[in-house]
Amino acid sequence: MLSYHLQSAINDLRDLIKITESDIEDIQVANHNPQFDRLKLKEEKLKSFESKKAMIDHEISALIRLHPDVELPELLNEEQHTMLNELKVELSNLHSINKRYAKLVLAVSNLYNTFLENLIPTEMNGYNKVASKDSTILKVRA
Repeated sequence: MLSYHLQSAINDLRDLIKITESDIEDIQVANHNPQFDRLKLKEEKLKSFESKKAMIDHEISALIRLHPDVELPELLNEEQHTMLNELKVELSNLHSINKRYAKLVLAVSNLYNTFLENLIPTEMNGYNKVASKDSTILKVRA
């Protein structure tokens, strides 16, 4: 069972990486709707990974309870050691690609916020931002 959960978790991570790579490609060409469409899929994959990780933890804990006098590396077979290393590599890959995506999202967010601030200047009123009275670009008449 441990090998099955490890392989499933690795597959979920690889799927998350592919989805994030698609998000990066779309954000670079300002194609935002597909990113929003993939949000639910990303959330499902993330929940699936978290569930499988919990099962991995449970399986390893069960092995340790059954064999308290044996060290963990000796409890796992070569295939499981290899899959644990793959899991670590894929987690690192996901971290790197998410970092890259986050930088792009931040840049786009700053761009939109700057445009909005130029269109409708705001000022602080206590802890709230309110539209400035001397907005020169946008005039609203009722």
